[in-house]
Amino acid sequence: MRSRGPLRTALVWKSAVVPANSAVMLIAIWVLVLALIPVDLTLSAAAVQAAPVQYKEAPELARQVAAGLLPPVEERLPLEPLVVEVVEEIGQYGGTWRRAALSVTDDQIIGRLSYEGLVRWNADGSDVVPNVAKAYEVSEDGRVFTFYLREGMKWSDGHPFTADDIAFWWNDVILNEELTPLPPSWLTIDGELPVFTQIDKYTVRWEFPKPYGLFLRNLASYTNFEESMTQYPKHYLSQFHPTYTSEERLRALVAEAQLDEWHQLFRQRMDPRIHAEVPVIYAWRVTRPSPAQPVVAERNPYYWKVDPEGHQLPYIDRVTHFIVENLEVLNLRAATGEVDMQLRHILIDNLPVFVENQERYGYRILLWQAAETSNFVLYPNLFVEDEGLRALNRDVRFRRALSLAIDRDEINNLAYLGLGRPRQVGVIPQSPIYVEGVDQVDVERNLAEANRLLDEIGLTRRDSEGYRLRPDGSRLEITIDLTPVFGPWPKVAELVVDYWREIGIRARLNVMERSLFQERAASGNWQWAVWMSDRGLTPEVEPLFLLPGRGQTAYSPWMDWFSSNGARGEAPPEGTPERRAYDIYARVKATPDRDELIALMRELIQLNMENLWYIGTVGDMPHVVIIKNNFRNVPETAVSDWLQKTPGNTWPEQYFFKQ
Repeated sequence: MRSRGPLRTALVWKSAVVPANSAVMLIAIWVLVLALIPVDLTLSAAAVQAAPVQYKEAPELARQVAAGLLPPVEERLPLEPLVVEVVEEIGQYGGTWRRAALSVTDDQIIGRLSYEGLVRWNADGSDVVPNVAKAYEVSEDGRVFTFYLREGMKWSDGHPFTADDIAFWWNDVILNEELTPLPPSWLTIDGELPVFTQIDKYTVRWEFPKPYGLFLRNLASYTNFEESMTQYPKHYLSQFHPTYTSEERLRALVAEAQLDEWHQLFRQRMDPRIHAEVPVIYAWRVTRPSPAQPVVAERNPYYWKVDPEGHQLPYIDRVTHFIVENLEVLNLRAATGEVDMQLRHILIDNLPVFVENQERYGYRILLWQAAETSNFVLYPNLFVEDEGLRALNRDVRFRRALSLAIDRDEINNLAYLGLGRPRQVGVIPQSPIYVEGVDQVDVERNLAEANRLLDEIGLTRRDSEGYRLRPDGSRLEITIDLTPVFGPWPKVAELVVDYWREIGIRARLNVMERSLFQERAASGNWQWAVWMSDRGLTPEVEPLFLLPGRGQTAYSPWMDWFSSNGARGEAPPEGTPERRAYDIYARVKATPDRDELIALMRELIQLNMENLWYIGTVGDMPHVVIIKNNFRNVPETAVSDWLQKTPGNTWPEQYFFKQ
């Protein structure tokens, strides 16, 4: 694989929009200082040197070895453990990493704090590096992928982790129609699965029928619960599978769990967030699951990584998550020093409060480069049941008019401290796919043009309050669903309601809890919705915000058609820009040529700008990271994104508390 050079990031402070108070001025000075410091986002953590011969371990594990409760550290590690380079210095063992979460599934232990796929992203998202696999090979034609596992690697219960576990995932999960009615699209090319071969105990291979240039990047990104092949311990899960357990025994287990089918039991019992006995390969394993408060995850004694001096990782003993009621409580905990390191749900509009309190509560603030092209994105439902509104939502003139009515400079200043940039969705400037200026289509406010477009559509009649009328004489009203989870969305939404009022569009806000929001999105019972557009560094992996009718918020018949190779859903009409978008991405997914991939993705982004399937507002902002002063080995700079599993891409297993 070819790797790209290190990213260099500078945050530019716009002095014209700095509010006149000392706290924000401190931010301005601090950001300017950051911008002047040369930084290198490349964190080299995959070892090139031989693993150290003499290993060391945490004192609490050494005590268990002495008591005969654990085998020696040399027997718990693989023959070739992964050597993780430290960011600042060799760490010290001990401590509890305190965090906060909004729900049971928000704890982020799986896939973020413990980010363990066959391969993984490096800190700047520029390349994929070996992880569970100590090495891999790709055929010249981009069809055959061979992975070499680490001999002697073990699950958290001490059982060997081998190719048998990968084969179990493939043969008994992916190829089992009850567990996997249709295979995930990231495992297929043109709807076809590859041929899997277990070559020996530590070698596996996938051979695709056609070139699949994105396979490695998908392996690095699909590492969350149920997505990753490293989540399926055969020796444990086989007891819940009919291939390995008698029908009578399985029926009794299903009844005991008060479920209906064996595959429901299988999925439930594989969840290590709920069942502490599930073996994992993560740095920390949940030992005190919800509904306990806090949720506790403790060091995995069989973790298979070491630092350059042979200390078994992780350094930190345990991670706790307090589940709190809302974003305000979570951010208050961060501002008063009650979390040790966190970026998830830390809101940028609270930055002045964080700056004001950092000395008093002993923490520092980092600004990692967010891969959000827009923190607040408006999503039209192109499949809404209301036929009249559906026709409007599918009319590019309507979407353009609504975009042109928005005052993004005001949103940036009032909601984002002037730290963002008015823009549409697409990619961030640090991405090799980015083209200067492409994200500025219909960004500058133009009420005259917005009104002209609406009149051209035929929305010329208005009621006594100045709101436009539909052809049947009723007022044109739009309901915007949102759940306030990743930004100052209610504040921005209220501004949008005011902007649209100026062009005669009546909008109403429907603010709700996240689970209800997701239920409504899945049902299709919504008109417009708010989410953010992340995935802005490597959108080719999962272009949720570039394929029409999808986004993060909802089920899409078009995406379902595409991902199932026509087995489900509904195809976009032939000859339309919507169909062209999906056709372009099919070519992106297949090409092994990086230059061709970049060209195709630029074509897809340009098509988005011409059609505005999603309306962006302000993006290219930092993610605020709150870190206690004694919490070390956290890189000063990194790219933060869902696809890169941040902070997983910064190797949290080498974080430590400095005594």
